[in-house]
Amino acid sequence: MVHTRWATEWRHDYANLALGGGNLLILLLGLQMHSRLGWQISFVLVGLTSFWAWYANLRRYRTVADTPTSRIASAPQGYIEIVGRGKQPPGETLVSPINNLPCLWYRYRIERRNGDRWEYIDSGISHDTFGINDGSGHVLVDPDDAEIITSHKQVSSAGDYRRTEWTLIEGETIYVIGEHVTLGGPNAILDKKSDMSTLLAEWKQDKPALLARFDADRDGEVSLEEWERARQAATDEVDRAHLDIRLRDGIHMMRKPAHGRPYLIANRKVTTLVHHFRLWSWVHLLLMLASLLGLSLLVGPG
Repeated sequence: MVHTRWATEWRHDYANLALGGGNLLILLLGLQMHSRLGWQISFVLVGLTSFWAWYANLRRYRTVADTPTSRIASAPQGYIEIVGRGKQPPGETLVSPINNLPCLWYRYRIERRNGDRWEYIDSGISHDTFGINDGSGHVLVDPDDAEIITSHKQVSSAGDYRRTEWTLIEGETIYVIGEHVTLGGPNAILDKKSDMSTLLAEWKQDKPALLARFDADRDGEVSLEEWERARQAATDEVDRAHLDIRLRDGIHMMRKPAHGRPYLIANRKVTTLVHHFRLWSWVHLLLMLASLLGLSLLVGPG
C-alpha cells in the first residue's frame, strides 16, 4: 500500500534540529564519564556548536531583514533580493522523478527499511535553471549550491521502501537572495586577442581559402605583407562580432554569491523567513548561554 502526505520542509530546520540532537548526545556522553572533567568538556563542545549555529542563523536573519527587495527590471548587479512568480523558460519542462510532477526544482531521497531503521539507497537533485517574473522583468535562477526552503514535501511508502521528494512548483511565489549578474550583452567579458588567434588559426587550417582570399600576387604563398592584411581582416571581423554581442540583450541570472554570503531560495514570504531565522538564533543563543553557565559552575571551587 502506498500512502502520501504533504508537510512543511525546512532544510535549515533539519540542520538546527540535528545540532540540538548532537548537543544532547554530547551531554549524555558527559554523564557517562562520571567526572567533572567530562562535564566540562561536554559544556565546552555544546557552547562551541551553539555559537556556530547562533552565528549562522543570526547572519541569515540580518541578511534577509536588511536587504531590500529589488524590482527585476531595475535590479543592480551584485547581491540583491527578488520576489516573483516561478516560471519555466519557454520550451523547457522539468518533471520530478518520484511523483512525475511538473516543477521548477526537485530533490529526492530513497531509503530501505532494515529492522527498525532506514538505510540510504539513492538521492538526487535537479540542476536546471528556472525563471522568476515579478511583473517588471524576468530573471533566471541557478539553483546549484543554494539553500532551498520549500513547503512541498511528499513521502510515499511501498513495501520496505520509503521515497521522499521536495519540489518548487511553477506559478508559486519564489523568494531569492543571491548574486545578480548579466551574462552577455553590454557586460559580456570578451577577449579580443584570444578570439583573433582562434580565427586566424581556423583560416590557416583551410589553406586554399586563405590563399584565395589573401594571396594577391598568386605565388602560392602568403607573404608578410599579405599576412598583415589577413590580420587586419581578422581584427575587423572580431570587432564586428564583439559589437553584435554587446548590442544584444544580456541574460539576467541569480546565482551563488562569492565570499560565502547566503544564497537562499524559498517559497516563503520575507516576513516568515525573518521570523524563522530570528527564532533559531535565539534558541542557539540560549543554549550557548546555558552551556557557559554550566561550565562556570563546574569551574568554581569544589
